[in-house]
Formats: sequence, structure tokens, C-alpha cells
Amino acid sequence: MDNTTNPQFTITALTAINIAKATTIILLIGFAFILGIHDWRQVIYLCLHISYCLWWLIEQWFYPQRSKVIFNEPVGVIGLILSLIIIGFLYTLPGYLAFINPNPISFITVAIAIPLFYFGSLINAVADVQKLTAKQYGEGLVTDSIWRFSRNINYFGDLLRYLSFAIVSGSPWGYVVPGLVLIIYLQRILKKEQTMSEKYPNYQDYQNNTPRLIPFIW
Repeated sequence: MDNTTNPQFTITALTAINIAKATTIILLIGFAFILGIHDWRQVIYLCLHISYCLWWLIEQWFYPQRSKVIFNEPVGVIGLILSLIIIGFLYTLPGYLAFINPNPISFITVAIAIPLFYFGSLINAVADVQKLTAKQYGEGLVTDSIWRFSRNINYFGDLLRYLSFAIVSGSPWGYVVPGLVLIIYLQRILKKEQTMSEKYPNYQDYQNNTPRLIPFIW
């Protein structure tokens, strides 16, 4: 008799985020069908936010080791529900605001939002690839290349993307989401800094010489 049992499916933080990102895509497409597309504002928003979510999912196909080194902690059903509420639903607030905004989007708004999004995406992707590669080869603390500008440069790039969503929405309420993302990231940063000095002997020097989040500023 075979005494082996199938391991139970574990919901990790990454799995929860992936499901939430897919939910975001569905909601944004739903906005397009239900509320309609009346201006380039809605088109641009859909392109930016959906491409962001798709890249998040596709990136894991390019770098399957990602699931082994980040967001691999189990979160359970409660964590999945929270991810759906915050990432899947709340993060679509700027999108909803963009779809109910009756005003045409200005050229200045486009000129600001699109570079912010793509520079943020580039910064985030380069930072993640460099850190994942370093972890794969056991290189320890990453302090060179793009990481010399900020100890959390990947978070900074992500914040630029969420800021671009708020700008495209054309509503002050759209900035609730990047503000919330900033709070979440600051909590992660403070928690991480408590253990980094113990994990990496050279972290103190890195901390003293490199901004925490915003390059050249803080």
C-alpha cells in the first residue's frame, strides 16, 4: 500500500499577489466595458496598469527562481483575502477615477505620467534582476550598480509607477494608492533594517552611505 500523501497546497504571499494582480486586470477590463472609454485618459490608464500587472506575472516565467527567494512566506486564506482587497480591488481606485473623469487628459499629464511609469518600470526591473542574480550566485549584499543610489531602489521604481497611475486618474483621490503603497513599503523597510545588520557585516557602511529610498534625497 502506498503510504505517501499529497502535500497540501500552500498559499504563499507571491501566490496571493499573483491572484490579486489577475483580479486587477479583470476589474480594469470590466471598467472599460461597463463605464466605457471616452477619452485617451482611459486608454492610457488601461495600457499602463494592465501592462504592469502582466509584466509582474510574465517576469516570474522569465525568472522562476523569483518564487523561491521573495514573497515565499505562507499567508493562508486570510492573507489571500487581504491581498485581494488591497492589491486586487483598492489598487484599482485610480483606474475607476480615470474612467469616471469627464475631462480630457492634457498633453502635460501624458508627458509626466508616461515617463514616470516607464522609468519606474525600468528601475524596478533592473533592480530585481540584479538582486535575483546575486542571490542565485550567493554574492551576498548587493550594493553596486543601481543599488548604489538607494537601499530600496526597487520600491522607489514601483512607487513611480503607482504615482503615474494617480496622475493619469486626474483626481486627488488617486494619490491614496501611492500613499498607501509608500506606507506599506516603509513598514517593510523598517522591518528589514532590523535584521540586515546581523545578516550582512557590511550593511552598516552601506546604510550610512546610501539613501534609504529616494536617490540623492532620503
